Amino acid sequence: MRIFAATALALMASATPALAQDATFQGPRVEVVGGWDRIETKGPDASGFVYGGAAGYDLQRGNIVVGVDGEITGTTTKKSSALAGVKGGRDFYAGARLGYVVAPSTLLYGKVGYDNSRVITTAGKARFADNVDGIRLGAGVERTFGHYYGKVEYRYTNAAQGVERHQVLAGLGYRF
Repeated sequence: MRIFAATALALMASATPALAQDATFQGPRVEVVGGWDRIETKGPDASGFVYGGAAGYDLQRGNIVVGVDGEITGTTTKKSSALAGVKGGRDFYAGARLGYVVAPSTLLYGKVGYDNSRVITTAGKARFADNVDGIRLGAGVERTFGHYYGKVEYRYTNAAQGVERHQVLAGLGYRF
């Protein structure tokens, strides 16, 4: 029994440096995201749930992290009345992020990039489906747990035709 305990202790001690090496923000990553979505238009505004996935690549040098990422999301955001309505559709994003490691496994970051959203508006019986282009700005915090990580992020999108979007999301991901 003592030999088993000593062997287990030796294995745990040798695994600890490997876990510390995994606390990095470098390499390719994939994630799922979900959270609150608010679309503001010249007409009605609406809130709902946003969901989707993202992929990216980060490069870490010291405490500085620079990366690129892309994302595809959908939304349940919808509001309508007899006079007007708005409904969110799919959303494509491509951009870059810049972060700073504030603790061995915690990253604070900002992001900026191109966004293309599908927004459907109605006025009476008329229906307009538009792909609106815009700029997304965001900020978040990411915490790594070995190869896995979790994040919380706020982002604002200023798009064409007076469409603005506010989102607060949580994400779970895996870094290769």
